[in-house]
Amino acid sequence: MNGNEFGRLFRLTTYGESHGEAMGCTVSGVPAGVELDEERIQRELDRRKPGQSMITTSRGEPDEVAINSGLQDGYTTGTPIGMVIQNKDARSGKYEPFVTAPRPSHGDYTYSAKFGTRNWGGGGRSSARETVNWVAAGAVAKAVLDQSDYDVEIKAHVNQIGDIVAPDVTFEEMLEHSEENEVRCAHPETAAEMRDRIDEYQEAGDSIGGSVEFEARGVPRGLGAPRFDSVPARLGQAMMSIPATTAFEFGLGRDAREVTGHDRNENWELDEGEHPETVSEEGDPVPVGNDHGGLQGGITTGEPIYGEVTWHAPTSIPKEQTTVDWETGEEKQVQVVGRHDPVLPPRAVPVVEAMLYCTVLDFMLLGGRINPDRLDDRPGEYDTAYHADRPNDDG
Repeated sequence: MNGNEFGRLFRLTTYGESHGEAMGCTVSGVPAGVELDEERIQRELDRRKPGQSMITTSRGEPDEVAINSGLQDGYTTGTPIGMVIQNKDARSGKYEPFVTAPRPSHGDYTYSAKFGTRNWGGGGRSSARETVNWVAAGAVAKAVLDQSDYDVEIKAHVNQIGDIVAPDVTFEEMLEHSEENEVRCAHPETAAEMRDRIDEYQEAGDSIGGSVEFEARGVPRGLGAPRFDSVPARLGQAMMSIPATTAFEFGLGRDAREVTGHDRNENWELDEGEHPETVSEEGDPVPVGNDHGGLQGGITTGEPIYGEVTWHAPTSIPKEQTTVDWETGEEKQVQVVGRHDPVLPPRAVPVVEAMLYCTVLDFMLLGGRINPDRLDDRPGEYDTAYHADRPNDDG
């Protein structure tokens, strides 16, 4: 099965099924000399894990990560980092009715049609459980960027659930408020409305869609390449790989179709210290405004990169639906019972941030902004602060 890798230099390779023994990933391309431990990764996994509130699945997974390669004395060694997250609360029995009778709008039938078989417990490889690997990799990427010479900061929040839309919020408000409520909306009043609406759908045995807004600051200009390796092309791949996503946009996004060229085009001016959110030097040309979302010609401008990702309503719902059994030819009325999220964006926020961190770091390595071998950019020097000490053999 292809499609299990993401990235060029910072490369994530994942494995695991929803109700298999474990989820896991290998992260290659991490420079040596980065301080890293399981606690740092666990903080991000705890934001994504199930059972956080009444609007998430009740599946009781601790999502405890174990790092089994790529570290020495708390520092990365430049070799692949292997991580494993055990599945502790898998209950495949509830999925037996759907082995030959596919659930509506899931990947059951398409997987079986492609491979002639599938891991049917919990959706197998197509389950969003697989994103636990991505969040782990994103935590590694964040550690690299946090300890680099660059001040990259990334945040996301839920800006829409159903027909309830949050007003525009600042980046600072996203940082301050998005983790204060179960919905992860940075506008507290709207978060309360969203929570009530989610409860309504959950009580009716249904689900609802929504969207997540993201922003990345401190990304230097000049990253990316035209066409297939443009930043928006790669970022779109990252976001549209997240299960149940239906749309990705940046800058003006879909609103650009209603804006004239004159209104969308951004004039240039010289930076005189009036663009603190832009990575630039005094006297540099900088765009006036940022309707382009920090990207022009597929390359970063130094301005904040921002956009939005949309999710459809979760497909696992207890309302009665119709399917057919391809073995018996029988039409069936089914209910998808089990432990499922009534809405996806609240738990998707750390996934979006993780994929942003992975994508930005990959471009930083490709662009030579960070040495891919070692974080201190001292090739050929063996006597470092993070080199292993000689073992004490005094007996």
